Parts: sequence; C-alpha cells; structure tokens
Amino acid sequence: MGTLWSKGTSATQIVEDFTVGNDRVLDLRLAKHDVMGSKAHIKMLESIGLLEKEELDILTAGLDAILGEIERGEFVLGDDVEDIHSQVEFLLTQRFGEIGKKIHSGRSRNDQVLVDLKLFLREELEIIRDEVVALFDTLQALSEKHKNVLLPGYTHAQIAMPSSFGLWFGAYAEALTDDMHMLKGAYNVVNQNPLGSAAGYGSSFPLDRDMTTELLGFSTMNYNVVAAQLSRGKSEKAVASALSQLALTLNKFAADCCMYMCPNFGFIKFPDELTTGSSIMPHKKNPDVWEILRGICNRIQSLPNEISLMTTNMAHGYHRDYQLLKDVLFPGLEQMHKCLFMAKYMLENISVNEDILSDPKYKYLFTVEVVNSRVLEGMPFRDAYKSVGIEVNEGKFEFDANTGLNHTHKGSLGNLCTEEIKDKMKKAAF
Repeated sequence: MGTLWSKGTSATQIVEDFTVGNDRVLDLRLAKHDVMGSKAHIKMLESIGLLEKEELDILTAGLDAILGEIERGEFVLGDDVEDIHSQVEFLLTQRFGEIGKKIHSGRSRNDQVLVDLKLFLREELEIIRDEVVALFDTLQALSEKHKNVLLPGYTHAQIAMPSSFGLWFGAYAEALTDDMHMLKGAYNVVNQNPLGSAAGYGSSFPLDRDMTTELLGFSTMNYNVVAAQLSRGKSEKAVASALSQLALTLNKFAADCCMYMCPNFGFIKFPDELTTGSSIMPHKKNPDVWEILRGICNRIQSLPNEISLMTTNMAHGYHRDYQLLKDVLFPGLEQMHKCLFMAKYMLENISVNEDILSDPKYKYLFTVEVVNSRVLEGMPFRDAYKSVGIEVNEGKFEFDANTGLNHTHKGSLGNLCTEEIKDKMKKAAF
C-alpha cells in the first residue's frame, strides 16, 4: 500500500526510513487515541451532512473493531504504512470500501496527530496524578507512624538541629503538592481540543468543533486554528516541565535514602531482597534502587531543555521536527511511572532507626533548644547564644532531649499539620 496522500511520486526508501525514524513504533501508543478521535470526528461529520447515518454506523462499528484489536494487542502497522492514522484509514477502506475514504474529510494529519497526542498526554497525566497521590498517602502514613522518632537535621552536611521522621516523610509529602500544581497546569494546557484546525488554517467545511470538544471530553478548545498548531511543542514542553519538577522531588528523596542507608548514618534500612550485595564484600547492602531512581530522575529533569532546543527558531505552522518530540517525551513518561511505583514500593518496606540520637556525636544537635529556652526566660538572644557557645567550647553543654523539646508551631516537630497538607493536595489535584 502506498501513502494515502501520495501525488504519484514517492521518496526513495532511504529518505523514507530517515524521516519516519522511530515514529511507527511510538505511534502504536497513540493507536487507541487515534480511534477515539476518529469516532468523534465521524459523528460530527454525520451531524453536518458529510456522512449518511448508515455510513456512520458502519464506520463506528469498524473503529470499535479496530479498538478491540488494539486492546487485545493484535493491532500492527503494516510495513509500508507510515503512521497510525494511515493504518486506521487503510483498514477501514480495505474492509468497507469507499466509505473508509470519507473518514479524513475536514481533517489533516496535523490536527489528527495533535488530538491523538493531547488525548494520550491527558491520560498519562491522569495516571501520574493517581500515582503521585498514592505516594503522597504512603509518605503521610509514615510521617504519622514515626512522628515521635527523632532524626538529626543537617545544613551544609553538618549536624544542625533536631528533626524527626515525621518531618522528613511529611516534607516530601508536602513537596508533592507543589508538583501536583505543575501537573495540573500541564493538564490544563493539554486538555484543549485542536480537532478542526486541519493543517493550521481551518477548513471550508462547516465543522462543529463544539461537538467534538464535548465528545472527546476536552474542557475547552484551541479556538484559533493557528494557535492550535502553535500548541505543538508547547503541550510537550508543559508536560516535560511538570515531569521535571516531580523528578526533582524524587531525586532529592532518593539521595536522602542513599545517604541514610549508609552505615555511617544508619537511619533507615530495607529488606535484603530490596538491596544488592558485592561480588567480593559479603557485608554490603547497596542502595541500587535509589541510585538508579536518582539517576533516572536526573535524566527526566533534562527533558524541558531538550524539548526547548528541538522547538526553538521554528516559525508558526507544522514542521517535521515536532515528530522527534515523541522520541524523548514518551520514554520520559514511562520512566516516571516506574520511578513512582518503585518509590512507593520501597517505602512500603522501610524500617527506621528509633535510637539514632543515643550516639554522642548528636549531643550538640540541641544547642538552639537551650539558647531559645534562655531567651524565653528573659536573656537577650545574643547573650544566650554566647553563653551556650562557651559551654560547648568548654565541654560543659548538656541537654535532655526527652524533656526539653517543645516545638508547637505549625509545621514543626510537635505539629506536623498532616491534615492541612492533605487538604493542600486535594485542592492541588485535578
């Protein structure tokens, strides 16, 4: 089968192979969404008189059959088919004759791929949203479970002030609320209907774009047909930016876990089966999962920049360069799913050290507590600071963590605001 849009000439095989690249493989991920877009489009075509009711019924049944093949893993692109859109149209034409050729009326591959991508990205963001919420819930549960277990806080990699596992787990839970805002923003960018913009300049057919917007569940449409085409690259960049923000949070948490698992710290541990050993050192329990997760998240953070470089200096309208965005974004999405799953899985099997501060090296963790207590008794801050500093230098500093800690303000050791943070996540989610 030749390309459906052929004008009687064809590129050499070497040019075709180069320009198509990995698109045929990646397009399979869009197959379901291409069918969804086509079903909405033909229903609209029937409503404006470009299809008969009988033709609509035949094509709808045909598309449902193709959707079934996709869901069963039976759908493939023919060796000489360039993209998913061509394959679907070819199958309909092969099975139903001339009727199949009517499906493309009022469309271009440009708005067809745009709607496929937006439907796909919308679904991906919904899945990631649910995965983030699941991780958030796990972190909050751990925060409450271990809220009374103290943990040394560090600044500049130096022992600083008392923290707790409640604060640590809770911090990353709240950080995910910020990431959810980014995901929601990307979702709003994506959740706009471009169908009907054709090649970027609309169509002389009286297309009912409100109808396709409603049928496909978009919240609104890209009204201006040129603006619809301008969204190519912007949608991918918005999603990549949201993934990058989320990856930053996961990267920091993974780095913490790698450090806390180190025997020099010994703050947390995981079952042997979730760590790896050494080929020559029998005592090793390496944090391989967290190291790989940390590395993957570093790569994901590069996605917005890569997409920016690929979409810079292009005038409005479609350019073939946009095809390459799938090469970087689709694997990034897949990796993020894996990272979110593994982070939650590991946390479900974490054990915390409940006796960390018995180590004498954490003695000075509480100097600020003593300074503050003296200020509360009426001593000027600078005098209190100096007096405690002298006691430290002279080896006379003492503090009982069991009786002297009194953190009550919102977000502190004694007031984690777990419910307030949960409410933040509910408001941030979409």
